[in-house]
Amino acid sequence: MGHDLKDDAINNRNHRAGIWSHLSEVFKYHTLLALVVVVAALAGTPMAHAESKNSLLPYGLSARIAPEAYLRMPHLVDGNIPLLLSQTGAFSDTRNLVPSRGLIPYDIAVPFWSDGAVKSRWVAVPNGKIKYSPTGDWVFPRGTVFVKTFELPTDEANPAVKRRLETRLLVCDSAGGVYGVVYKWRPDNSDADLLGTSQTEEIPINAALGELRKQTWYYPSRRDCLACHNAYTSGVLGVKARQMNRAFTYPSGVTDNQLRAWNHAGLLAPKVSDAELATVPTLAAADDVTRSVQDRARSYLDANCAQCHRPGGTVAYFDARYDTPLEKQELINGPVLIDQGIDRPRVISPHDIWRSIVFMRVNTVDDIKMPPIARETIDQAGVKLLQDWITSLPGRSVLDPPTMSPQGGTFSGPVEISLTEREPGADIRYTLDGSVPGPGDRRYEAPIPLTGPTVLRARAYKDGFTRSITAQEVFIIGP
Repeated sequence: MGHDLKDDAINNRNHRAGIWSHLSEVFKYHTLLALVVVVAALAGTPMAHAESKNSLLPYGLSARIAPEAYLRMPHLVDGNIPLLLSQTGAFSDTRNLVPSRGLIPYDIAVPFWSDGAVKSRWVAVPNGKIKYSPTGDWVFPRGTVFVKTFELPTDEANPAVKRRLETRLLVCDSAGGVYGVVYKWRPDNSDADLLGTSQTEEIPINAALGELRKQTWYYPSRRDCLACHNAYTSGVLGVKARQMNRAFTYPSGVTDNQLRAWNHAGLLAPKVSDAELATVPTLAAADDVTRSVQDRARSYLDANCAQCHRPGGTVAYFDARYDTPLEKQELINGPVLIDQGIDRPRVISPHDIWRSIVFMRVNTVDDIKMPPIARETIDQAGVKLLQDWITSLPGRSVLDPPTMSPQGGTFSGPVEISLTEREPGADIRYTLDGSVPGPGDRRYEAPIPLTGPTVLRARAYKDGFTRSITAQEVFIIGP
């Protein structure tokens, strides 16, 4: 019987231990479950749909502060536009570019080329929502004001040295359109004055080796602004999903994705989830080697050409918008409206920069330059990017057009013209009457003597290569 009592005691002790063990496991399970619920609640997402691991990270905009609609600008362009930038309400400290309360700083993935200027951007969005779309243009509430300041580096040895040139305001007016105004900064940066018409100014630049050069700066007119900011583009250009989908460091010191920050602040309608934002395309910066050269080139064309080259825009065949699939853009082998006197021209001719009209027009400051407004210099990095893309496309090697020395011009007496071709063994054919040279025309073998007015044209040929385009110079020779 003593043995039975001992066994019973042991059994009771084991039973109690089992109960406590079971209760402990139940407690651990429910505690873990409660923690998961709390975490999910903090993340603002259902337990079964933990949509973003970033949801607990700080936001760039913790709250929305809505500024006064229009700031101090008129509701329409024919109203009383402030004569000074300090009177517009854009800055609380104009000299030091301290934005007024409620203005949001931002940046874009691929900026429009503006002759090397550095730009600072803000936007004042009044009460209301931005009509958001992951593709295409956004529509902003009436009374929204965009503020953009341009500063030009003036010392090539020290890029931090800059001259402040202008601040542009783009206003979403009460009629559903936009208008733009330009304020030109005074030399002491105390304020900026309203411009009524376009102006140009020669800006001194400290170049290499201590030399001084001049760079022409173009201040656009109000009419110039409307050449791109118009009904075909919903008025606003850079601020769209594919440009804004990038990280930005806010004045608070927080770095956040701009779409995420604006969405959290309640600026976008419809509001979008983090999972949806993760699928938004982003333009590729020219130096982003993690993206293909094609992506980078198409992004460049989107930023610099799509404001006009889109359905309903300028009279042209191609669509430069990145949102449009490449096969529908009419870029590669696309027909051109103006051939610039080039044989077999295309918008983009594969592996052939010489017959690619887009490349030609970006790589010049002559009358055919594109974009045609507010560009006085060539974007060398952009040109290199387009060249890399074009030459990466499949196709035969192409001969460069022959080089003439001296170049055309006016001469007081007879002159001899030398023709050279970079490709060894190429055959140069030329004419002196302005006609297009063919393989049966005169072969270049020695300098060409000219004694009177002449239109000299030359073309290079070689088996296995696409012939060159025609080079042409005009020589005026007098006594």
